[in-house]
Amino acid sequence: MATQPTIAISHLGCEKNRIDTEHILGLLVQAGYQVDSNEELADYVIVNTCSFIEAAREESVRTLVELADAKKKIVITGCMAQHFQEQLLDELPEAVAVVGTGDYHKIVDVIKRVEQGERVKEISAEPTYIADETVPRYRTTSEGVAYLRVAEGCDYRCAFCIIPHLRGNQRSRTIESIITEAQQLADQGVQEIILISQITTNYGLDLYGEPKLAELLRALGKVDIPWIRMHYAYPTGLTPKVIAAIQDTPNVLPYLDLPLQHSHPDVLRAMNRPWQGRVNDQIIEKLKTAIPDAVLRTTFIVGFPGETEEHFEHLREFVQCHQFDHVGVFTFSPEAGTPAYELPNQLPQAVMDARRDALMQVQQPISLKQNQKSIGNVVDVLIEQQNPQTGELIGRSSRFAPEVDGLVYIEGDARLGSLIKVQITDADIYDLYGYVLE
Repeated sequence: MATQPTIAISHLGCEKNRIDTEHILGLLVQAGYQVDSNEELADYVIVNTCSFIEAAREESVRTLVELADAKKKIVITGCMAQHFQEQLLDELPEAVAVVGTGDYHKIVDVIKRVEQGERVKEISAEPTYIADETVPRYRTTSEGVAYLRVAEGCDYRCAFCIIPHLRGNQRSRTIESIITEAQQLADQGVQEIILISQITTNYGLDLYGEPKLAELLRALGKVDIPWIRMHYAYPTGLTPKVIAAIQDTPNVLPYLDLPLQHSHPDVLRAMNRPWQGRVNDQIIEKLKTAIPDAVLRTTFIVGFPGETEEHFEHLREFVQCHQFDHVGVFTFSPEAGTPAYELPNQLPQAVMDARRDALMQVQQPISLKQNQKSIGNVVDVLIEQQNPQTGELIGRSSRFAPEVDGLVYIEGDARLGSLIKVQITDADIYDLYGYVLE
């Protein structure tokens, strides 16, 4: 009997892509394939690509070219496969298959067909698939944390964003399906679940006819997981019902990731987010009143076509006024196929870079001040790493989401994946420092 080929996976992109990678791994292992982290030893390398903005595409292309130079047989999955399916097969002879964002569950069949000599293109024109709790999954995060996808795709059509084209319209999982998976993760010892979708506050709208985030949060409150964190909460979806669910459910962290993108109504209208301009200030103040211990994170795009000095000044004042805990700033990336690509008054990259840096300079002292509030406090920290040289522990408090926010550096002993009490003794712009309480 012929031996199964060895397969390696190179993962790029966001946490939604990470979940796809984890399902691909799970399906391959279940089918008996040997999965190796060493690309040099693998017969095939699956590259799960990102195509959200230019910088992400450049990273994906660099990875593909390096593997092609090493004469690897490459299976290209993810957003770039969905986006540039024809070009990839034409330009990369080493690519033996391209697999779309709605087709990764067919990976075992794709590998079998490739093994028989076929060059496979498995891409649905309109992605409609979403994996549930029955699809095998091999987690690649640290042992204490897991992402849980509640919905896939997006029904909004923001002028700068290509995601609906790459991942289709919104499709939510049932509350029962999500709770079953959350329970599976709890049984594996996971301490933190991060709920993700494109717009988490719209969860359930397509399935139930109305958003059901509040009901989902209350149901998750019955699962034995210490931390439930939400990503991508649009401010307009943080209704009194959702706020009450956050207040009433002890394991739902008061951490709100609000992808605001801008503050000025003119820019928001141009971004095709007109509903947001009227509500930013009032919703943020309402949230702070309703949830006094809320940790607010947001992201902004600077340099959107037509953004004037006056528009940018409005954004600077907005950031100064609202004192967000965490802010990410991106420069506008013109994406072919989006309305913003065609807009007049595109700004030079140098202007966009300068505005990004200026906005971060406004935010840094705010971040420092917000972090310094933790000094002297005892906080729960999820231990995720240990420095092999110094033995120093590294983790996160509930104020910090993985990959995007800061870390807590800790002296003392604790088990990886455990949630422990830490006395905070110092803080800088991004990180906290402390020691394990015996």
